[in-house]
Amino acid sequence: MQNGFPKIVGTAEQRIDAVEKSTGNVKYLGDKLLKGMLHAKIATSTEAHARIKSVDTSEAWKVPGVRAIVTGETFPFPIGPILADRPPIAFEKVRYYGEPVAIVVADYPYQAKQAANKIVIEYEKLPVVNSLEQAFQSDAPVIHEQLGQYTKIIDNVYPVPGTNIASHIKIRKGEFGQAWASCKDTITATYSFNLSDHAAMETRSATVEINPDGRVIVHSTSQSPFTIKKILNQFFNIEVGKVVVHIPMLGGAFGGKGAVQLEPLAYLASSAVGGKLVKLHYECEEDMMTAPCHIGFNATVKLGVNEEGKLIAGQYTFLIEAGAYSDQAAGITRAAAIDCTGPYHIPNVWCDSYCMYTNHPYATSFRGYGHPELTFAIERTMDQFAKQLNMDPIEFRLLNAIKLGHSTPTQSVLNENNIGDAAKCMTRAKELIEWNRYKNNCPWIQIPERTYGRQTNHRNRGSCPKTINRNG
Repeated sequence: MQNGFPKIVGTAEQRIDAVEKSTGNVKYLGDKLLKGMLHAKIATSTEAHARIKSVDTSEAWKVPGVRAIVTGETFPFPIGPILADRPPIAFEKVRYYGEPVAIVVADYPYQAKQAANKIVIEYEKLPVVNSLEQAFQSDAPVIHEQLGQYTKIIDNVYPVPGTNIASHIKIRKGEFGQAWASCKDTITATYSFNLSDHAAMETRSATVEINPDGRVIVHSTSQSPFTIKKILNQFFNIEVGKVVVHIPMLGGAFGGKGAVQLEPLAYLASSAVGGKLVKLHYECEEDMMTAPCHIGFNATVKLGVNEEGKLIAGQYTFLIEAGAYSDQAAGITRAAAIDCTGPYHIPNVWCDSYCMYTNHPYATSFRGYGHPELTFAIERTMDQFAKQLNMDPIEFRLLNAIKLGHSTPTQSVLNENNIGDAAKCMTRAKELIEWNRYKNNCPWIQIPERTYGRQTNHRNRGSCPKTINRNG
C-alpha cells in the first residue's frame, strides 16, 4: 500500500479469466445451445462481381427442418457505420466472392447448411477490379454505380461518384510546391501491404431474439455493442432502448469483431420466423471468406530537406483498400491522412488519402487502425533518407522531431495538453537498445563516417548481437 492505495504497477496480477481459459472450461457464444434455438446459415456468392439474375430456393425448401429463407429483396437497403453502402444481403448484384446472398433458418445447423448449398443463383458476370492500382484508373469498372446516392452516417466522408473512390481526404498545409522546389535533397519511396485476415481463434457468432414487447435481445462476439444498437436503430427503426446487447467472452478479435455484419443478418433471420431465437455461427472457412478482413494499403512518401537536414516538405499518397464496401476503411483513410507526417515536424504538407473499392472482401479495423502500415512507410523512408544524407538515423529523427509550438498536418498547434516529448522518447529508446554500442558494426545500418553537414568520429564500441539475422 502507498498512501492508502494498493500498488498495482510492477506487481503480478492474475487475470480473472485465467483459470477458465487455461483449463478449457470457458464457454464462448459458439458453444452455447438453448432449447428451441433455431440455426441460420448463409448462401454466399461464387462470383466476385456480378448482377444477380435470379435466386432459386425451390430445392432448399425441400430440406427437412427449414423454417425460412431470406434474400436481399427482404431488406434491399444499404447500411454502414460511416457510409451506408452495403446491403446486409446482396441485392441486385454481388461485389465480392463469399458475399451473403441468402439466409436459411432451420431446426439444426446441418439442415440449414444443406439447404443453403441447394440455393441456385444465376449471375451475369461483370468485370472484376482486382487491385488498388486498377481501381484507381479512370477507366476501371465502377463497383458502386449509386455511390453519389449513399447516405453519409458521419460528415467527414467524401465519396467521388463515377469512380471507385469511397472517400478522398485531403490535407494541405503551407506552400508545398514552393518548398519542394527549394529542397536541397529529396527522396521518394513506395510501399504496399496486401489484404489479410484477423484469424481470431474464435469465429464470429451472433444470436438474436425478438420479444413480443418489441425488445431485440442480441448476444454477439462483438467489440462494438453500442454500434450494434446504433445500426439496428438507424437502419431497422428499432428504438435504441429496446435493443439489448450482451457480449460474452471473446476468443480474440483484434479489431475484426468491431464490424457489424452478423447481427443484422441474425435479426433478419429472427424476423422471418416470428422473432424466435436464431443463432448464426460462422465456421472457420466462412469466417475468413465472408466476414470483414484487414485493409490493404499502398503508400507513396516523398520527403525533402534543406541544407541543415531539416524536413521542409512532405507529400503523401495513400491508397487504402476497402474491398467491396467502405465500412471502417473510410475512417482509417481519414486517420492516415491526419497522422501522415508521423512524429515529425514538416511545415509544408500535401496529402491525398483515398479509400478505394475493389472486388475483394470488405475490410475493417485491425490493431492500430491503419497506423502500423502508415508508421512503417514513414519510418522506413526516414531510414533510407538518413542513409542518403549520410546522417545517423536517430540523429536525423531527433533533428526533425515534432515539439511544443509546432503544428500537426491539420494545423493544430501542439501544447502540453496534446503532445508528449517525442525527442525524449527517442533518446530513451536509443539508450535502451544500446544504439551507440551496436550501430557501427551492424551491416544493415551502415552509417558512414561523414554525417550530413558535419564531421563525426565513430569508434568501434562492440559488435552486432549474433541472434539478429542480417537479412531480418
